[in-house]
Amino acid sequence: MNNLLEIGQIVNSYGIKGFLKVVPFTDDVHRYEDLTTIYIEKNKRLKEMEIEEVKYHKNLVLLKLKGIDDINDTLEYKNCYIKISREDAVKLPEDTYFIVDLIGLEVITEEGDVLGEITDVFPTGSNDVYVVKDNLGKQTLLPAIGEVVKNVDIENGKMIVHLLEGLVRRRQRK
Repeated sequence: MNNLLEIGQIVNSYGIKGFLKVVPFTDDVHRYEDLTTIYIEKNKRLKEMEIEEVKYHKNLVLLKLKGIDDINDTLEYKNCYIKISREDAVKLPEDTYFIVDLIGLEVITEEGDVLGEITDVFPTGSNDVYVVKDNLGKQTLLPAIGEVVKNVDIENGKMIVHLLEGLVRRRQRK
């Protein structure tokens, strides 16, 4: 299990006082107000930074970090990802998971057919959709709804699903 969670990406600077413009990867953008420190990943290295101020602009989060005091200081962080430790993450409701924990899960039907592994998750508004890719590269899209997802076992890396009528079914016994 990954100890760090991605919560956003720095896409640009904002103004001349060192604010960073961040696209949030969290359902609750106001969540940033509860944080005191973040990690910025740059060139596969993490740098811990202290948050001084949080503002909002449209659907973006504006972060002022200690030591970044003008527009020139912000340039090196463009396109970097923001991470937090799992301990600083919000507590999720039951049957809700962090995307990072779902990626790589092996997906198996109730009958024991292996569909592949989850390679991506994307929101559709009403529910998420899991992208499952088999060993030949063929993709199956599964809605993340209770009628389909029957069991998620993060510790053992498996998800059991029920294929509704119309969903692709392939035979590959485990």
